[in-house]
Amino acid sequence: MAGLKGRAASLKTKVAAENRKARHNYFIEDTIEAGIVLQGTEVKSLRAGSATIAESYAEVKDGEVWLINAHIPEFSHGNRNNHEPKRPRKLLLKKREIGRMQGAVQRQGMTIIPLSLYFNRQGRVKLELGLAKGKKLHDKRETQKQKDWDRQKARLLRDKG
Repeated sequence: MAGLKGRAASLKTKVAAENRKARHNYFIEDTIEAGIVLQGTEVKSLRAGSATIAESYAEVKDGEVWLINAHIPEFSHGNRNNHEPKRPRKLLLKKREIGRMQGAVQRQGMTIIPLSLYFNRQGRVKLELGLAKGKKLHDKRETQKQKDWDRQKARLLRDKG
């Protein structure tokens, strides 16, 4: 389960939704790219770029991974067959990846957090998942201090050099 940090960034062509708070609230241990089962109107709505995955999470049930609480609004030009905005959506992963994620959640108390929802080069919708541990308040403060110091250090080096 190698991380996709460098590779996934180059494979993303259009980001439909991003969970910006995830890296603030969690320590991301590992990332996984997953496919997602969608209806036609959901894909059209994602192309419009109005989805939200900020309060969503993934859950392993009966050997399958489900995306819970992701909001993909109804397609504006859809008919009576339009989708339900907050329905659970099945994620497509290999059995070995599902087993590894389930083990991390059960044994280590980790959480599966969606990081970004995007279109890859083939035009398929992919979801970047992160295996994460929650940060405590002091961890968040420490991360913010480190970011501030890095920014200030870069500014000082830029001004003097």
